[in-house]
Amino acid sequence: MKRFKHYIYIFSIVFALSSCSKPAEPIEITPEVFHASVDKVMDIQIHDIFSPPVASRVFVYPNIAAYEILAQQTQEMESLEGKIKELSAIPLADDSKNINLELSAIIAHMELSKSLIFSEEKMEVLQDSLYADWESKNESEFKTAKIYAFEVVKHVKQWMDKDNYNQTRTMPKFTVDTDDPSRWQPTPPSYMDGIEPHWNKIRTFVLDSAAQFKPNKHPEFSLEKGSKFYEELMEVYDVSMEITEKGDDSEEIEIAQFWDCNPFVSVTRGHFMFATKKISPGAHWIGIVKIASRNTNADVAQTVNAYTKTSIAIADAFISCWDEKYRSNLIRPETLINQHLDPDWLPILQTPPFPEYTSGHSVVSGAASTALTAIFGDNFAFDDDTEVPFGLPVRSFKSFNLAAEEAAVSRLYGGIHYRAAIDEGLIQGRNVGNFIVNNIKMKFE
Repeated sequence: MKRFKHYIYIFSIVFALSSCSKPAEPIEITPEVFHASVDKVMDIQIHDIFSPPVASRVFVYPNIAAYEILAQQTQEMESLEGKIKELSAIPLADDSKNINLELSAIIAHMELSKSLIFSEEKMEVLQDSLYADWESKNESEFKTAKIYAFEVVKHVKQWMDKDNYNQTRTMPKFTVDTDDPSRWQPTPPSYMDGIEPHWNKIRTFVLDSAAQFKPNKHPEFSLEKGSKFYEELMEVYDVSMEITEKGDDSEEIEIAQFWDCNPFVSVTRGHFMFATKKISPGAHWIGIVKIASRNTNADVAQTVNAYTKTSIAIADAFISCWDEKYRSNLIRPETLINQHLDPDWLPILQTPPFPEYTSGHSVVSGAASTALTAIFGDNFAFDDDTEVPFGLPVRSFKSFNLAAEEAAVSRLYGGIHYRAAIDEGLIQGRNVGNFIVNNIKMKFE
């Protein structure tokens, strides 16, 4: 009996020791956690097939929320209050609670991202994994940071909900003008309606208005030989034919495919039509932010700074570009070539469903490259592996600006834009980018 009681005593001690929770340890947040959150948003955008303008909105608000939280503790970061349209100061963290602001920033980023996507459960997979890890390390620190993050998310959501996005969901579809031969018409194979015709009504972030950097007018529509417009139309056709003769191994085709970034590509198989899923132009440049941040060993604050400034530039670039697209309402090369030159001609890239002028990728690339140059400097060489998950090889660039120029000319190689849309679009985007760089001074740069 005594021996039995002895065993019971020993067992109770062992059980008590084993049931004690392990000592709490500080929760450390690394830049890779932010990259993981952004990557997850990118994956979900592809799955949910967000249009390029809407995708830019999904990126920018979570980045701003994370930035504003970190600005409280990082001397090199200044609050964007008063610099971004209608953004008021977020609730300040209570110093007495010793809140882990890097932890709050990533929680806010994921939570706000989740509210902007359709497939919330996919974001929750990442959240649940990280939350379980953080809670096991330091439950008190995690819960305190989470409570504060949710306060900021609530504040940013209230600001976000006033950007006119919800109102544009109920506005009428774009009306196609079939009587004017210069006006845009839906293109094959799916003949979709023009997407986001009211995007210029979305509140800008830094720009004074959507029309602030209205580009020069495109060449006057004319199908007369010798006219500027006809020459540009023929350039699209001739370049396409030359590239096609070279075969699939031509560098021009590789460039066109690398910068395709069209989430609306439709594939027809017999009686079935389905979409192949790709990232948007803005998402491609967000991927370049990750590459540049990793190449410079950027810390958490520097990483969030880069994501935030670039996503603001991208968001305003889309508003600026879409303002011009539906004002000029210009017909696509594919439509005219099929009507007047070659009924069997197909562009190397599938024509996206919205008017031609200016080139969206040119505008966005001009703005994003300008923001990235301000952050990381000119002549910043990098290997762009953003498209590797889609079966495309790495491309190397000596600077962000050179990458933007290649992205712009890819639209000519792809057969989806005239020269003017490319050149003027790049200028328009750089004007947007420079305005943002000059009006939002971030001390890291």
